[in-house]
Amino acid sequence: MNLWLPPQGETFLARAPVVFASGAAMRVRGRRWFRDTERNDIQGQLPGWPEGPTYTARSAPQAGALNTLKGTAIAAVTLAWGALSSQGGSVGGPSGGTGADRSHDRADEVEDFPVIWAAPDTTARTLPWQLDPARSSADHYRTHAVVTDRRLVIVGFPYVKGDDALIDDEHLWEIPRSDIRSVELRDFKVGNDVKITFTDGSWCRFSSVKRERLTRYLIEPLDFIPLDRLTPAQRETAERFASAQAPDARAPLVKQNTCGCLRIEVLAPSTVHAFFGHSGLNTVMDADGTELSLTEYHPDDFLT
Repeated sequence: MNLWLPPQGETFLARAPVVFASGAAMRVRGRRWFRDTERNDIQGQLPGWPEGPTYTARSAPQAGALNTLKGTAIAAVTLAWGALSSQGGSVGGPSGGTGADRSHDRADEVEDFPVIWAAPDTTARTLPWQLDPARSSADHYRTHAVVTDRRLVIVGFPYVKGDDALIDDEHLWEIPRSDIRSVELRDFKVGNDVKITFTDGSWCRFSSVKRERLTRYLIEPLDFIPLDRLTPAQRETAERFASAQAPDARAPLVKQNTCGCLRIEVLAPSTVHAFFGHSGLNTVMDADGTELSLTEYHPDDFLT
């Protein structure tokens, strides 16, 4: 395993899979565009990018026909599940998505679906082409985002099916955190998307099956509590939890939740997984330093 890791003095906070998002509304389903601020296609202007597909949004009749087919398929699955359940079998029902059915941004989610929005010479135009599923298949190559206390980094590596621990990182792109203006969760349909706007006004739209891990420390303030400011009991619990993880576990990151409890998170580079990114190794302790069981958590203690 050859992982990209920040140098000493820079704190590794998160690693999660990331790609350019794909449209979910029927007019743009499975498609994505790269736009300038006049909504012109700019993919041919992006430096170093190989040629890719040119998409056209579906017409209203085409989108309507696809919606009808989708509705019929869902109805058939529901009927089949009902028939199996009526026979007394142990069958789980159709699972609902975590996203939202209604778009609050029709221009960029229903009528069009830009994943890069960038005037000339702006940050979003420098993003690597390997993030595009149409140019770089996840069957052979994966891209991850690494978040530190100083920057956002994109890495990529060849993917070997069946060996999710085999990672040989290639540094593809990075930006200082100071150049990120905002990070917005976009929940339309699937609920995996995030829009990142840079300080020059350009933006991109990513998708991640571990979106919360990707965005948590880009949205939350980095107000970690130094270990030497914990009480002896709190520090003993934090260090004991860290020592129980992989041998290469980093020093525990401790934050106070709004309920007053303390969240302990540990990152161990050796646990990075090609599909999921780094494992979420975390626990919660109360103000006395007592580690809590899940049944004792407050709503604010759970990572969403």
